[in-house]
Amino acid sequence: MSTKPVVRFAPSPTGYLHLGGARTALFNYLFARGHGGKFLLRIEDTDRERSSAEATAAILDGLRWLGLDWDGQVVYQSQGVERHRLAASRLMEQGDAYRCFCPPEVLARKRELAISEKRDPLYDGACRKLSNAESDKLAASGKKFAVRFRTGEGRTTFDDLVHGRIGADNSTLDDFIIQRSDGTPTYMLAVVADDIEMGITHIIRGDDHISNTPKQILLYRALGRPVPRFGHVPLILGTDKKRLSKRHGATSLTEYREQGFLAPALFNFLALLGWSPGDDREIMSADELTAAFELSGINTRNAIFDPRKLEWMNGQYISRTDNETLLSLVRGQFESEGLLAAARDENHLLAALELAKERCRVTGELVSRSRFFFPVEIEYDPQAVKKIWKGEAPRYLASVKEVLAGVDHWSEAALENAIRALAENLQIGAGKLIQPIRLSVTGTNVSPGIFETLAVTGKELALQRIENALATLG
Repeated sequence: MSTKPVVRFAPSPTGYLHLGGARTALFNYLFARGHGGKFLLRIEDTDRERSSAEATAAILDGLRWLGLDWDGQVVYQSQGVERHRLAASRLMEQGDAYRCFCPPEVLARKRELAISEKRDPLYDGACRKLSNAESDKLAASGKKFAVRFRTGEGRTTFDDLVHGRIGADNSTLDDFIIQRSDGTPTYMLAVVADDIEMGITHIIRGDDHISNTPKQILLYRALGRPVPRFGHVPLILGTDKKRLSKRHGATSLTEYREQGFLAPALFNFLALLGWSPGDDREIMSADELTAAFELSGINTRNAIFDPRKLEWMNGQYISRTDNETLLSLVRGQFESEGLLAAARDENHLLAALELAKERCRVTGELVSRSRFFFPVEIEYDPQAVKKIWKGEAPRYLASVKEVLAGVDHWSEAALENAIRALAENLQIGAGKLIQPIRLSVTGTNVSPGIFETLAVTGKELALQRIENALATLG
């Protein structure tokens, strides 16, 4: 077995790539990259009825967007059916598997009876008792058969890289089917044959696969191949402690991108969803995560998906992203809102983004938080109007308009000096001027610093907005 790990992510193209699958892929990626190994991708598309080219494309697109570049070519499980059949034939020749001629309806009745009698619905071994000659004769007559693995006595155990020692009595594993009556492999055989072919050394996957592991270990041993190391990652639950679903925000990676989340932010968030670097770090780059990631840091308890934490983290990444990159992401939205045409120039757009991005949780908010920097119509927040435009506010605004009209060098420093000097002359706190100005210019009582806002808005538009406010106030 290679000293450097070879891992794989093996999704089924029967739906979108959701958060749980993306996190599994990410843990495999970080483990491989952090140890100088390989991260391989296999599309398990043997379910021809449910698999689709659209789902495959969405999975590949989602992984690329998240930044998970895989090594080598994508492996498609459907192209290995002949290899799977050869593995089944070898197991039969060795006596580790046998033909099962039991009709499905007979098996179903036996299963129902076992359940009604509160017994484990295990296969009763009817065909296991057939001699080779009897089995060959039935097969030669054209009778349909599946192939079952002959599970022996004893107990199968393994040291899980996350949970520690895990085991199961072989008597509970059943003589499971490895090849269906139509000649196609079951998941159990196909995944083992494919992992052997790809040289997989470590299998990192969800907790829901723990029950499969003893069966797969038996197949590895019967095929005479080294058994990979297994690590099973606990599930992701919603804040209500129930399994993650669409109501919790378990949408596809493509939808998260469309909702305005940045790939590096989701990368960072998913890495910390059930894993810890061992300290209090939360904002970590891909390189930092790769250097710190170890399977021992995976929590054995289920992870809780907190959408507010994701939005906070995305906001942190937005605030740290250069304005040119942000503009490239929202240019289409700016154009549809008429802000591109309304901007004085590119620098005006970039300056607006610089101020707007500090409070944004998703990129879509950059548009709404930038509108007032451009000559478009704004609406006044009714609650802010009640709170701010009262008492002496109209008189203060009139004085503000007169003072700002006299500012020749329209800069943040000059504007602050002018407003603070006016407040001192009026013998009031600067806040009694700043809030009425903010509401007049932005339409709300929440904005970036007022002097920065005025500087980016520009003198002509700022004075026009204050004049409109005075007209509104009568």
